[in-house]
Amino acid sequence: MEFRVRRAEPPDLDTLVAFTLAEAEEAEGIALDSSAVRRGVRAGLEHPATSSYWVIEGPDSAPVGSISIVREWSDWRAGDYWWIQSVFVTPAFRGRGLMKRLLAAVAAEARERGALELRLYVHQGNENAVRAYEHAGFSAAPYLVMSAEL
Repeated sequence: MEFRVRRAEPPDLDTLVAFTLAEAEEAEGIALDSSAVRRGVRAGLEHPATSSYWVIEGPDSAPVGSISIVREWSDWRAGDYWWIQSVFVTPAFRGRGLMKRLLAAVAAEARERGALELRLYVHQGNENAVRAYEHAGFSAAPYLVMSAEL
């Protein structure tokens, strides 16, 4: 089967929203507000400086997975960290190396644009994702992610 990674475009909005909602449910067991997700994905598609999206298409050109990144400026190193914000591959297409292809496409563009490194965070309880990211070359970083509700 032939698969192709490409930059997502505005017509991919509905698919990206569906993938994001499914990812949140699967990874953390949460049901996100679909209208908020739609606004968020649309903003990223319209403003690539905010976030960027890619899709991987199956043989019939329909998206079967996606990945997105956000950028974080480092004043310590005068460059951007590219944070993997989301990765999703539809269940029927898992186990075929598609996540690795999505990550490779993002890594290639990150290198081309002078990014410092790829980073991501993953829910500690999502053991499948942790193993998949480790298999793709990621390792635990010496940071603890903290948050404060606003």
